[in-house]
Amino acid sequence: MQVELLRSEFQRLLRQVPFRPFVITLNGGERAVIDHPENVAFDPRPGSSSDFYVLTGNLRLFNTFGAVSSLAMLSGHEAASSGEQVQA
Repeated sequence: MQVELLRSEFQRLLRQVPFRPFVITLNGGERAVIDHPENVAFDPRPGSSSDFYVLTGNLRLFNTFGAVSSLAMLSGHEAASSGEQVQA
């Protein structure tokens, strides 16, 4: 159930107009800043694979929604310095 809620929120954040950067935080504390919706790939169908991919800057992340602890919008300060993301 948690995976489907995260997938749904992930889709909502990616589709917002205008797009606003957000942060994925994994269970181990690693963070990935999503600066652009095209930097993420996953199967959006409910019940499908829980895998997702993030490709942005030097970051190449492959993980599952089950390993995500939170999704959050970036504050104005964080968005300005999003190049300082922690790589998973």
